[in-house]
Amino acid sequence: MSSPTTAEIRELVAEVLEGDVPPPILQAGHPVLRRRAARYDGQLTEAELHALIGLMREVMHAAPGVGLAAPQIGIPLQLAVIEDSFEVPGETAEVRERAPLPLLVVLNPSYTPLGSELAAFYEGCLSLHGLQAVVERPRRVQLDYEDLRGAPVSREFSGWPARIVQHETDHLGGVLYIDKAFTRSLSTNAEYARWWAHPGIEDARRGLGF
Repeated sequence: MSSPTTAEIRELVAEVLEGDVPPPILQAGHPVLRRRAARYDGQLTEAELHALIGLMREVMHAAPGVGLAAPQIGIPLQLAVIEDSFEVPGETAEVRERAPLPLLVVLNPSYTPLGSELAAFYEGCLSLHGLQAVVERPRRVQLDYEDLRGAPVSREFSGWPARIVQHETDHLGGVLYIDKAFTRSLSTNAEYARWWAHPGIEDARRGLGF
């Protein structure tokens, strides 16, 4: 399928910005979630881009979540917002290497693993509502992206922040976490809370056989 034109993208953005209510988060099965998003190269005015980012942040917070990619609200652009300010118990934060991540807006991101160390934990997605599964990802990555001025940026992330930036970047390539998950670990939120809500995944590995 051909990439959307600038006019088509601006029309989609206008629709979500002018809506009476925030747009819904699209769920797995919607085709836009399985297509590579168009590279951002100035299709929007500065005002439109900032308004879209503000709306995405609002939708992310309301969900609530720690990241949202533009395709999740139907905008096929390589844009994501990331922010993790949730408080988690000390042991969980330590085991998962989860630390607060201030607001990060990325355009046209890509990541590169740093080293061979992997980390596996349960992961959820706002586009697979009510489900979680264990995903093994590189523990450390280099994220290359453009900021809102179009300047190239390169940052290193480790632990849980590295997981978040990988998850959101994957979205922009049409990849959902379930594509990389141990499918035997798949759990509803209720069953995860009942059985597997531990800092690590050892009990889930034994209990679910993955």
